[in-house]
Amino acid sequence: MPINDDILSSLINNDKKDSTIPKKLTILPLRDVVLFPHMIFPVLIGRSSSLKAVAEAMEREKFIFVASQKDPSVEEPTHNDINKFGTVAKILQVLRLPNNLLKVLVEGVFQAKIIGIVKNSDNLEAKVEIIQSKYDEKDTELQAMVRRSSEMFSDYVKSNRNLPPEVVAAFENLDDSSRKLYYAAANLQHKAENKQRIIEKTNLKDQYFELISMMSEELEVLKLEEELDEKVHDTIQKTQKKYFIQEQIRTLQKELDEDDELNPEISAIREAIDNAKMPEHALARADEELEKLKKTPTMSPEFSVIRSYIDTLTSLPWSIKTVDNIRIEHVRTILNEDHYDLEKPKERILEYISVLNIVGSLRGQILCLVGPPGVGKTSLGKSIARALGRKFVRISLGGVRDEAEIRGHRRTYIGSMPGKIIASMKKAGAINPVILLDEVDKMSMDFRGDPSSALLEVLDPEQNSTFNDHYLEIDYDLSNVLFITTANVKYDIPAPLLDRMEVIDISSYLDHDKLEIAKRHIIPKLLREFGLESVNITFTDKALIKIIREYTREAGVRNVEREISSVLRKVAKELVQEFETKENAKAAKKSTKESKNGSKQPQFKLPKKKKVVIDEDVVVKFLKNPKFRDKNDELNDKIGVATGLAWTSMGGDTLPVEVTIMPGAEKLTLTGKLGDVMKESATAALSYVRSNWYALGVPENFAKDKEIHIHAPEGAIPKDGPSAGITMSLALISAASSRPLRGDLAMTGEITLRGNILPIGGLNEKLLAAKRKGITTVLIPKDNQQDISEINPIITNGLQIVPVGHLSEALPYAFRTETKK
Repeated sequence: MPINDDILSSLINNDKKDSTIPKKLTILPLRDVVLFPHMIFPVLIGRSSSLKAVAEAMEREKFIFVASQKDPSVEEPTHNDINKFGTVAKILQVLRLPNNLLKVLVEGVFQAKIIGIVKNSDNLEAKVEIIQSKYDEKDTELQAMVRRSSEMFSDYVKSNRNLPPEVVAAFENLDDSSRKLYYAAANLQHKAENKQRIIEKTNLKDQYFELISMMSEELEVLKLEEELDEKVHDTIQKTQKKYFIQEQIRTLQKELDEDDELNPEISAIREAIDNAKMPEHALARADEELEKLKKTPTMSPEFSVIRSYIDTLTSLPWSIKTVDNIRIEHVRTILNEDHYDLEKPKERILEYISVLNIVGSLRGQILCLVGPPGVGKTSLGKSIARALGRKFVRISLGGVRDEAEIRGHRRTYIGSMPGKIIASMKKAGAINPVILLDEVDKMSMDFRGDPSSALLEVLDPEQNSTFNDHYLEIDYDLSNVLFITTANVKYDIPAPLLDRMEVIDISSYLDHDKLEIAKRHIIPKLLREFGLESVNITFTDKALIKIIREYTREAGVRNVEREISSVLRKVAKELVQEFETKENAKAAKKSTKESKNGSKQPQFKLPKKKKVVIDEDVVVKFLKNPKFRDKNDELNDKIGVATGLAWTSMGGDTLPVEVTIMPGAEKLTLTGKLGDVMKESATAALSYVRSNWYALGVPENFAKDKEIHIHAPEGAIPKDGPSAGITMSLALISAASSRPLRGDLAMTGEITLRGNILPIGGLNEKLLAAKRKGITTVLIPKDNQQDISEINPIITNGLQIVPVGHLSEALPYAFRTETKK
């Protein structure tokens, strides 16, 4: 209840040694804390308004009004953000801390209420009214509340582990009922908004009622916590008891020497070790791990780690070996069944089989199939395994950048496992499988190691008999494995790794090759997949050639398969629609009564006598407009335009180079997303033409006050390599002398500052690209002349291949006005 000024003055004089409380007090807002009277509490202050409030309070007899914020997240509270009920406190001590912080020790004096707001630009200030509640000894209900709260508080302290027993002793030493109320409320672990309800009550009986309610809730929560603790304790005791009994059983088994017989799990592991037929070093390690397993409690995490390791050892093939079918004719038949052409790799496999027939075993055969995508590298590996009768496992290395992927993880790591090699041997179940390491040129490295370096041991015949996986930590023999690797680009394979492999180049397919592959393999395969074998579906050769030439442009046959698949899907759709049309016509003839009875939907059956012929018109109908068309105007003679030949991972392609000379700043401009090597080739070509202007028949000052622009069309595609040097040189000569270059001429070769033409790679793919383009004459470096004998005659037929060793030798073939020497 509110008290008058006389009573308040006497109370302050008695309790605070003649101190007087001002009617206007500065306000100190608190977050998540409620300060009660007779409570000493340290406050850390950093807000500027609070700092000013404390400074002003120090000048007003050190009294300050302390209240909690309604929303603790508000950084700069106003009067509306602060609860009206709080505590008048006295500042006992102020300590200045680093970073402009203050540590203020305050003591609650009286419960108070804001009755008016005082305007202050520096800090919050208000008029407060002191609230003093009196204890009525005649009020029996209040007495009962005080006694009940005392009992509950004692029980609360005893049940709460965070409060020391001394709290109860201090509580019992208090005589004043108000002090007991505030002491108990301050020690309750409750939310600030709940404690605020006590400070907002102006009657002592109401305050005790709130206190008892809060303590009842806390005692219920503490009771539940005790029950949970008892349940956990009982569970732990049961686990310990079980462990103790297991240890006793294990001790008795040791005494009786019947450990294996009495434990079926250990007995099964022992049997698996005996049946694995491991070599001596592996058997010794397995026995050692088994002894560890016997001594390890089943509840221990180490138990599962050891068990997994032993399971890996016993599941690996140590002596199981498949019998090779090494008859030459059988292997040749299987290879020819699965693949058309590819004579060179087939011949190499037959050589391997021949030596295997003589020696009985052969080590050190690591084959690397290099070629564009879709030419059959991966499927050839499967055919080799099928021909030999061996197990086949494929390991994809594309994007692998962790050494542990090859060598495995050490057992110290959680979730460790063997690497891809050991996992493949486990999957194969034999010591002599065919393992295909696919995309070996697409590995990378980072801070976790270099997987290509880890493969050195795997692919080295002198080392792979003692391959050591980090997980196994024992040697494993890989010498009986036939490793086959595949790659698109040979130059992306690390040199030490490439040195351990025998490279077999698989070139791009010609149009007639794709035609035969489509007829022999692709179409029968797709007919089986689509369930159209019973239908007489035939493709004409002209239709297939149209798909190959006008709807695909690739080195392999993947897109050819996609386009043929698209045609067959549309054929299937027409067959189903035709069937549904006939069934609907039959259903229309039936009576309405029969249809209402709910007849079953007729099951689709393929028309066996149906004959479907897919010719060029059907291809255009199903596949719409062709995606690729040969542009005949590109074969016309033009000034400053030369046709080069490029090699990519997708096969060969033509690369037109355009040169324009125009007035402007004397400089060389290169466009078309050219790489550094290609830019250097352009600079070398310009330097040669300028230094040999007279011999080449160009004006002496053709580059003076002129800007020379060299452009490679299809600017979004990156281009690089030195083989365009001769192309840029002849295009420069044509532009400088205003002589048109032959449009049916293509060329390739690196040029030096002396005009020499250096050899290049990928000649087979480049000549094939020229053939597809309709080129009739191709200039190649003289040092590549020896490679022509290895190229399929189908490619060279109709091509005039001219070897040149110097740029001057190319001029008679480049310009029609030149006289051949």
